[in-house]
Amino acid sequence: MENINDIVWVTAAEALDNYLLRLIFNNGKVKIFDCKSLIAEMPAFHALNDEAVFRNISLDGWTVTWLNGTIDIAPEYLYEKGVVVYDESTTTPDLVAEDKAPYKAEKSKP
Repeated sequence: MENINDIVWVTAAEALDNYLLRLIFNNGKVKIFDCKSLIAEMPAFHALNDEAVFRNISLDGWTVTWLNGTIDIAPEYLYEKGVVVYDESTTTPDLVAEDKAPYKAEKSKP
């Protein structure tokens, strides 16, 4: 579902520590979105600097909202800027973790 014409929306969301959102999209992808730069740079998002407000998220059928829908982020933006943590089309159910470290740890000698 990488076609620009495909419509994506948030089907589930969780507010995490450090102003991160864990988002599940209608295509099965799970992404993490970092809200810190929006909160710092965009006056419309300054209210989310209060952690209690940030954690009080809702879904409106398309995306994440706060303060009874007065603050929201377009689902397309969340999808484009979010970092994939799970993709059901490329991740097998038994995969627990994937090593993407740029180095290989040395094995300890017995």
